[in-house]
Amino acid sequence: MKTLLPSAALTGLLVSPVLTGAELEITFEIPQIQVAEYHRPYAAIWIERADQSVAADLAVWYMLKNSAKGEQGDTWLKDLRTWWRKSGRNQTLPIDGVTGATRPPGVHKLSFKDSGPQLASLAPGAYHVVVEVAREVGGRELVRVSFQWPASKAPATAKAQGSHEIGGVQVTVKP
Repeated sequence: MKTLLPSAALTGLLVSPVLTGAELEITFEIPQIQVAEYHRPYAAIWIERADQSVAADLAVWYMLKNSAKGEQGDTWLKDLRTWWRKSGRNQTLPIDGVTGATRPPGVHKLSFKDSGPQLASLAPGAYHVVVEVAREVGGRELVRVSFQWPASKAPATAKAQGSHEIGGVQVTVKP
């Protein structure tokens, strides 16, 4: 009987469901704009609390270095005006796990687990995902999408639409 107990306990562990944590997915589009001089946009994606303070920086995309002109790309991060005022000017760049190179036009997807550094300290409550884009010789746009963290029992999805520099933005929270 003693040999059956450890085997039964081990079998119970092997067939128990795997529990995963909550997840935040952000999908947004950088539209192809037909202009004579096109530059990939700088982008900042962050989570904002109800009082509009920054809860977490999720991604900052910029030209890391412009060798042809001999300048640093972070000089132009100030064009992401809202992000710069709220978070950027207080950061030491590059931000590990957050900053990266600009992206081409198309649909981009970001995914974050609750155990990751961006969401680990996010308290339950109402938030906004903010996507801000600025393009040289182009425009600037900011889109906010509200969401509840964490999702209760089923995945929750919210959407918003940009008008020129940002296409559709979708935020999905999975329990």
